[in-house]
Amino acid sequence: MKEIQHCSIGGILRCAGGFVAWVIGSGFATGQEVLQFFSSYGYASYAIIAINLVGFLAVGTMLLTTGRKKADEEGFEQFRYYCGPKLGTFYSWLIPVTLIPVMAVLISGSGATLSEYYGVNHYVGAAVMAVMILVSYFIGFNRLVKVLSFIGPSIIAFCLLVGGITAIRDMGNFSQIGAYEEALAASRSSAHWLISAILYVSYNFLCGSVYYTQLGKTTASVKEARIGAILGAVLLMGAIAVINTGILLNGGETAALAIPNLYLAKKISWLLGAVFSVFLVLGIFSACSAMMWTVCTRFSLGDVKKDRFLAVGIALGTFLLGLLSFSDLIGMFYPIIGYCGLVYLGCVIYKKIREMKS
Repeated sequence: MKEIQHCSIGGILRCAGGFVAWVIGSGFATGQEVLQFFSSYGYASYAIIAINLVGFLAVGTMLLTTGRKKADEEGFEQFRYYCGPKLGTFYSWLIPVTLIPVMAVLISGSGATLSEYYGVNHYVGAAVMAVMILVSYFIGFNRLVKVLSFIGPSIIAFCLLVGGITAIRDMGNFSQIGAYEEALAASRSSAHWLISAILYVSYNFLCGSVYYTQLGKTTASVKEARIGAILGAVLLMGAIAVINTGILLNGGETAALAIPNLYLAKKISWLLGAVFSVFLVLGIFSACSAMMWTVCTRFSLGDVKKDRFLAVGIALGTFLLGLLSFSDLIGMFYPIIGYCGLVYLGCVIYKKIREMKS
């Protein structure tokens, strides 16, 4: 009982910061992910946000509290726990394989950011990010969480600043959103807004399942994990709501951009755009580092030296794949991963219902 009741403000904030860090990658921080899964559906994007708030609150809390409860259980695998031995084993191998192209999306995003704002060669920008995530793997998970728990909220705050100023300044365009519908629709992740809402929840929690369960293990109690997940979900969806509004109000310009958030920041001021570009790179680093840890942990060879060589190989492979178009990579991989995660989400919810009944 003591363990469940123990809770601290610092622990909650660290957990919430780690929670949002996974989602805040190149897709989110650049606005491309928000554009494809939310803004491209016009006014319906607010319904998508509402559904995702419920999904992130429910599934996020389940995964983190499960991680806390199973913290002392050696060899615990959440995929087998939720999906059974056969399907669980399938997912335990599918996720790390799936994360490799997602990491490529993130690395491509760093190249696109540095190229669009500073004129840095796309390849150079992508190479710098690949080296950064490789170093992050070498420092270990606990240290990584400490770094990410600071980066995540910082990016949320900056996105809220940019989106908030844009929303206030351009609110007069709200009635014109319908006129931008055709241009925005070209970026849609699926045929219907409801499918897009479900896919976004599915994509994030399928890929992030290992990370979120491990994050739950680092908390001091079930209560701390639960509150941290709730705070993280609310902050995340609040930021998406504000960014989405900013993109919609400037739909005529943002619909065709690879990095709509950077456009919004530059529109406010060049200096704000310059600072925001740094936050974009940090956002990419936060999500990509967490994914690098997940992939390397699954394919671990049981030897530190060999694992480091493996990490170098993975970093190099994702760098090469990340040389493809950033927008195309998001549109290609994210929806597919979302569909793969639907069965997993069903298993998580079913397991929770059974636990509540027993």
